[in-house]
Amino acid sequence: MRIQIIGGSGTGKSTLGKWIGQEEGILWIDSDRYLWTDQTFTEKRTVDERYTLYDQDIERHQQYIVSGSVFSWNPYGFPDRELLVFLTLDEETRMNRLIKREQARYPDFSGSNDFLDWCRTYLTETDPAMIGTLAEHQLQMLLSRSPVIRIDAAQSTDEMYNQIKEQYQKLCISS
Repeated sequence: MRIQIIGGSGTGKSTLGKWIGQEEGILWIDSDRYLWTDQTFTEKRTVDERYTLYDQDIERHQQYIVSGSVFSWNPYGFPDRELLVFLTLDEETRMNRLIKREQARYPDFSGSNDFLDWCRTYLTETDPAMIGTLAEHQLQMLLSRSPVIRIDAAQSTDEMYNQIKEQYQKLCISS
């Protein structure tokens, strides 16, 4: 099983990826680990450092579930994936999830910050070179060599997992 999950911030990619990793007993890769040096998301790794971590994961693991994208610094990342999952969620719910997450992470959160301002551009940004936007995700899906499925992230984690598992099993039967 080699699956990558993409979607806007707050759609539940990490929650779903971690769940699938646990259910399937395979490596869960949170792509934020490649980008950031710590959990405060303030210091980025160099591109060389990202590739080192990425190469180690790919060389050591035949199966994986990835939450997030590496497209901005590694457009050919995860070329052997078998399925690309795109999570969708209505904008109000997505932003409410993000606000709650920011409140939990940062005790001094005042209601908005640069990250949330960036998240608000997810639907409106039209340049696919802008990372973490719908335009970028649409380009990834267009260029994907693996099948792509869209899933409504308003469902429970278990319901999304079952949809992915069903689609994955169909792929295995047809190949």
